[in-house]
Amino acid sequence: MSILHDLQPADGSTKNRKRVGRGQGSGMGKTSTRGQKGQKSRSGYKIKRHFEGGQMPLQKRAPKIGFYSRVSKPYSINVDKVKKVANLDEITIETIKSVYKLSKDVTKVKLIGSTVKDIASKIKDENVTTTGK
Repeated sequence: MSILHDLQPADGSTKNRKRVGRGQGSGMGKTSTRGQKGQKSRSGYKIKRHFEGGQMPLQKRAPKIGFYSRVSKPYSINVDKVKKVANLDEITIETIKSVYKLSKDVTKVKLIGSTVKDIASKIKDENVTTTGK
């Protein structure tokens, strides 16, 4: 049975830490392993993660792709093709959902078509609009 106070790490598994600035005899005195002059040798030196020495950084060299608009566009319904919506007595989001299959996340509806001017007076909801001028 091994006794706890006799335990030692395996040979070569641990190293002494580097003690810099402790005199010339240590081999890490004077400039303390920082080299001669320059920005990197000064105290307080810090470089930004993406900095590439003045060269144009990779994230700026790469082409810009894609765009996600935070403005939600309304769902368009052509009333010439969907007669059920045109035949409603009162047009709101709820009545449109009762006759036309819409997903839950649709909050605005735009009615389009040539006959939309005739049914514009039936609209009772501010989230339902027409293309009529």
